[in-house]
Amino acid sequence: MNYALDTNTSIHLMRGTDSVKMQRKYVVMLGAKLIIPPFVDYEMHRGLIIKPIPEHEKAYSIICKNCLLEDMPSLAWTRAAHIYAELYNKRFTVKDSDILIAAFCMVNNYTLVTNNTKDFENMNGLQLVDWVK
Repeated sequence: MNYALDTNTSIHLMRGTDSVKMQRKYVVMLGAKLIIPPFVDYEMHRGLIIKPIPEHEKAYSIICKNCLLEDMPSLAWTRAAHIYAELYNKRFTVKDSDILIAAFCMVNNYTLVTNNTKDFENMNGLQLVDWVK
């Protein structure tokens, strides 16, 4: 199983949250790969540019060296449009960023690591796990 890190999980890892560090170490020991979705990488860089903290910049750089950074496959864009339409028809409002992250995970068969499970719970077929709890 491979894991894609949501922005909030990346922030917890960057800040050194013990539960996240321990889970990361455990799954890597089992042979899992950690992936940073493209939109998460954008959100992380955006935050570090707005509020540059050298320790956080260094920590995120180390995270990036230990994770895979992948492009958004074209199939994920189409999947995102379908997710949006499905949620729209059910009258759920979800941020486009979360839909794009979810679609990226779905088409690549990655489990999304997030502690914002509520933001993703209405997306059918998305595998979620929370390492913060």
